[in-house]
Amino acid sequence: MKKNMRIWKRIIIIFFVSSLVTGCDQGTKSLATEYLPKYESTSYLNDIIRIGYIENTGAFLGLGSNLSNELRFLIFVFAVGAFLLSLLIYLVMSHKQNVYSLVSLSLVLGGGISNFFDRATNNGAVVDFLNIGLGSIRTGIFNVSDMAILLGMFLFIFFRNKPYENEQKNF
Repeated sequence: MKKNMRIWKRIIIIFFVSSLVTGCDQGTKSLATEYLPKYESTSYLNDIIRIGYIENTGAFLGLGSNLSNELRFLIFVFAVGAFLLSLLIYLVMSHKQNVYSLVSLSLVLGGGISNFFDRATNNGAVVDFLNIGLGSIRTGIFNVSDMAILLGMFLFIFFRNKPYENEQKNF
């Protein structure tokens, strides 16, 4: 019975975190799609932040956008979908995780699901709209999902060996 309780706690955390990420990302992408002109950007805060709508058919920083449609589908839809499903199963079934790893990997899951949803509903493209930098040193164009994925990976690496109060608090 205690093991089932842990599963339900994990499911609630996974659902809450990934739904929050997906909802925020899809909401901001909806606003970007509706209100931002395509392929133009507007500068804010002395050009530290640029906001502009673009459709990215590749992965992070457009990587893979020059691949054939079939290969992009195979990688970005089929392989990413299989990875997300595997990650979800791992998160639900693995009871040796601490709360930090559960939350961090749920951030990755939520970001991945939202970008996966974009690809499935937007002809293989993901909506990106944010760019930050100073002068010529700039990031690529990204979205809220990308931030959640990077934050989740950073937190996972940073907290991977940190116990949560004590080892009995594994989920």
